[in-house]
Amino acid sequence: MTTPPYARIVADIKRRVADGKLRPGERVPSTRQLARDWGVALATASKALALLAREGVVVAEPRVGTVVAEPRGRARAEPRDGRPSGRSGRAERPALPGHDVTRERIVRAAIEIADTDGLSELTMRAVAGRLGMATMSLYRHVSGKDDLLTLMIDAAVGEFPLPEEAPAGWRARLETSARLQWAAFRKHPWMARTSPLTRPLPSPALFSHTEWALAALGDGLDATSRMYVIVLMHSYVQGIAANLDMELQARADTGMTDAEWMSGQESRVLAIAESGRYPAFLGTLAEMGGDFDLRLDRLFEFGLARLLDGLAVEIG
Repeated sequence: MTTPPYARIVADIKRRVADGKLRPGERVPSTRQLARDWGVALATASKALALLAREGVVVAEPRVGTVVAEPRGRARAEPRDGRPSGRSGRAERPALPGHDVTRERIVRAAIEIADTDGLSELTMRAVAGRLGMATMSLYRHVSGKDDLLTLMIDAAVGEFPLPEEAPAGWRARLETSARLQWAAFRKHPWMARTSPLTRPLPSPALFSHTEWALAALGDGLDATSRMYVIVLMHSYVQGIAANLDMELQARADTGMTDAEWMSGQESRVLAIAESGRYPAFLGTLAEMGGDFDLRLDRLFEFGLARLLDGLAVEIG
């Protein structure tokens, strides 16, 4: 009988632990990394780590992630200065007292999980595990996952603050705002999946962008049109950025990069193009020498310039 993929992952990590390639206290590959390495779905990788945890092979370590557990009956070795050793033999920061578990630490831990394993792996239980606290104790600091997501967005967007001195003119302001939002999405691709336009999260950081843009638009447009411009700009950034997160998910699900996937589709695409029904596409492909390098950063800049050109006609 064929061994299921999750069982093969479990066996491999156990073998690496037994061989000393993964030692107690060292971090094991994340769910997303396992999915990429083994070409399996995130759920399969997550199942493997959950089984390893149940068997006592790995354990969730606060502020670190999932690490190899200490053998039963043996305490973790202490460095000479008496502080607990972290991965790679480095001393960790002293553990904060329980009363110092703040909202900021919770948000930081949640962002780390979303950045590493994707938004689908973000649960209140996962955050609590990373911080080494009971799940229910999180609710003293955040009211629920929606509240946590809002705080995460606020922190992520806040990493790329608007300049204190605004550039002159509505176009320069909108351009600056869009590029800063793009930088935040680029660093944290999961942001594109947090909420639809019809259910915006009440993030003060995003409200700052709204205020910045509305002040720039002034009275050149009526109130409804000004709000549509704000929504249009944000949806443009979010729409392009959604592909960043989908690409990460696709890599985890297939184990292939976008270039590798496209290479596997090349013969099929050419067969469709050469069927005679798509002469414009075939001609364009030939004009490019048969190679189109789609880069999202270039696409973002290309679209942003033309979106602003279109708004210039309306705004004047």
